[in-house]
Amino acid sequence: MPYHPGGVLFVALGLVLVAAGSLWRGRVLRPLSAKRAHSAATRDRSRNLLRSADMAIAEARRRATPGEPAIVTVGDVHRVASLHYGYVSVDHEEAAAALRRRFEAADCHRDCMTDAFN
Repeated sequence: MPYHPGGVLFVALGLVLVAAGSLWRGRVLRPLSAKRAHSAATRDRSRNLLRSADMAIAEARRRATPGEPAIVTVGDVHRVASLHYGYVSVDHEEAAAALRRRFEAADCHRDCMTDAFN
């Protein structure tokens, strides 16, 4: 039975790639310890809540008619966090803190209103 040179070349290339992959090991992407995993999850959650607040502010600004202020509530941040990031429960104070930070960073005092400062 004659060997097809393309098949032999394909198998040889595969073996070379497997050998190179076993010799060259990349950086571990996920934390190995439980403490580092917990801190990474906390960072991701706070970053995602800030993004949720940004999206809620942008959505409120789109909804507002010209001349009227955009109204952003903590409930809007809850809704965006659950829809986009799948968070089932978000603490009210945590969402309000994220909304306050993004509200001040986006200079919303001139065209927005919120209940996060109560």
